[in-house]
Amino acid sequence: MRMMFSLRARVSAFAMLVAIACAPVMAAPINVATYNLRYNNAGDGANVWPARKEMVKSLIRYHEFDIFGTQEGLADQIADLAQMEEFDHVGVGRDDGKSAGEHSAIYFRKSRFALQGKGDFWLSETPDRPSFGWDATCCHRLASWARLRDRSNGRSFFVFSVHFDHQGEQARRASADLVLRKLAEITRGAPAICVGDFNSTPETVQIQTMATAMRDAFRVSAAPPYGPVGTFNDFHLDAAMTERIDYIFVDRHFDVQKYAVLSDSLDRRYPSDHHPVVARLILK
Repeated sequence: MRMMFSLRARVSAFAMLVAIACAPVMAAPINVATYNLRYNNAGDGANVWPARKEMVKSLIRYHEFDIFGTQEGLADQIADLAQMEEFDHVGVGRDDGKSAGEHSAIYFRKSRFALQGKGDFWLSETPDRPSFGWDATCCHRLASWARLRDRSNGRSFFVFSVHFDHQGEQARRASADLVLRKLAEITRGAPAICVGDFNSTPETVQIQTMATAMRDAFRVSAAPPYGPVGTFNDFHLDAAMTERIDYIFVDRHFDVQKYAVLSDSLDRRYPSDHHPVVARLILK
């Protein structure tokens, strides 16, 4: 009887080990953010980039961003953030497809994610080259993307970083259509995240268009959203902070555990004229 019990116990223990080994690996949360850096403008007085860059890096590290998309960063700003050796990044300048002009770069934690692919397209009728789109006359507008593999479980997904035009209403509307079309073409149904400065409030046609295919992390967060609603502060500590123009969109493959707009400041100064937006995501 004792031998039989021992044998049964061993078989049971072995079966338990096999079940554990064969069980699907639960995905660890991913802290994903979007951060308009405010371009390096010598006319910004006390808010010039050299006075802010260490604040930006400290914020990113303290809040443990795993992946973050940026907007407005010029080549020197992209290089400054690249000094954070724990991150790698992708993205090109919007004016020449190389380094000139603002970037919509994507940074990711190297220890956790491996780059599998990358690309860029312009928000215009000719997305394959630097160009003005529709009624945009001030700036070329660009989207960059990366395909990442999570080293912890081998799963892959896409991240897009975008910056919509700030003047052209038609350009903003058409950009949403283009982004969703390109996203479907590039991802082919694989999990996807789209972050960025959309220069648009939630009731606009372009944000409603985005919401037809993806989910606004603010609205689907399991925990109540944290921080101010608005995301543009214009470097003013007393800004009303009621209008949301920076977003994190996710597709059906992701659950959103938490969402926040981070209003961190130091010595009564903000690190940028936009607050970073961060969401904790689970890839289902």
